[in-house]
Amino acid sequence: MSSSTAEQVLLVFSNLPDQPLAETLARMLVEQGLAACVNILPPVQSIYRWQGKLEQASEVSLMIKTTQARYAELEAAIRAAHPYEVPEILAIPAGAGLPSYLQWVVDETKKDLNA
Repeated sequence: MSSSTAEQVLLVFSNLPDQPLAETLARMLVEQGLAACVNILPPVQSIYRWQGKLEQASEVSLMIKTTQARYAELEAAIRAAHPYEVPEILAIPAGAGLPSYLQWVVDETKKDLNA
């Protein structure tokens, strides 16, 4: 796999309030070629402070595999479809991984694939 910055594989995490919204967003991201794969994790309990108040909510987590080259579009798509005022969007570079898997992520998110 090329080591260019644009081809850097990222793991992006986001939470949604329920399973149907998580599935809709995950499918949209993969269909648009913004993600190679999205894992929908079991519901979690989130405890956080929002606007000065302690909150607790059940949420569904997404683990999204994409590249640095597609990150800006991915972030914009999540923000546009997300019901939260400030959605969780955390991107972490994949420091290492099975080369053939990393290349698959790159190949599945190439812009020309989705023209």
